[in-house]
Amino acid sequence: MKSLEELMAIKAQMQDKIAVRTSTGNTRIVVGMATCGIAAGARPVLNAFVEGISAENLGDNVTVTQTGCIGICQYEPVVEVYEKDKEKVTYVKMTADRAKEIIEKHIKGGKPVTEYTIGAYKK
Repeated sequence: MKSLEELMAIKAQMQDKIAVRTSTGNTRIVVGMATCGIAAGARPVLNAFVEGISAENLGDNVTVTQTGCIGICQYEPVVEVYEKDKEKVTYVKMTADRAKEIIEKHIKGGKPVTEYTIGAYKK
């Protein structure tokens, strides 16, 4: 970093990502980030959600947060999507690519991606 302008550009770039993590919108995406989740690859999943929601300018309505152990370690990484007045959707065996698909189809399109849900894996 060589100038105040560069620092201000970095700050502006990070503001969107911070807003996604602290907004009070109608949709909340929770990524399990206990030791089991991190070991299974939850960190890239969390980053994909934060970056994807920010890139789509959905930060006013969607919050991305993390939590500890969700309790179904064999299905990690686990992501839960809470939407106002709807039933929680639990996604399992998540990847960064699947996160992008969920943003497009579920968060933007309104239709859960059922093949990634816990119900699909328990059959």
